[in-house]
Amino acid sequence: MDRRTPLEMKDRARKTGGGGGGAARQTYIQIGTSTANFSRAGGRRGVLTVETGLDVADAALHTRAGQSAPRLRAAYNQVIARVAASLRGDAPPDVERLARELQAATDQTLGRSGARLLLGTVMAF
Repeated sequence: MDRRTPLEMKDRARKTGGGGGGAARQTYIQIGTSTANFSRAGGRRGVLTVETGLDVADAALHTRAGQSAPRLRAAYNQVIARVAASLRGDAPPDVERLARELQAATDQTLGRSGARLLLGTVMAF
């Protein structure tokens, strides 16, 4: 899992570019925030919030990922809802499991690997 923040990715994307004076090409795609409800200890309701983005260096895959953003959001919502449903009591979410499952959903939705999932804030309250 890549632990760089989305802002670091934007800065890196701005700085990268062709050595021949060409315009810098963006590699970062912000997918957005997804939420899901879960049951906390004592019957209270909780909310799991996850911010996601992608780092896609390949130009063709970057275009495909941009066009597939709604499908990626839908796939991420399903994964986050499944992870939220498995939360027990006041235990924190397993971020490593969440990252693995979201990366698998990314690869499946785009049809191939090459896009790296970036997690922003993962919060359960």
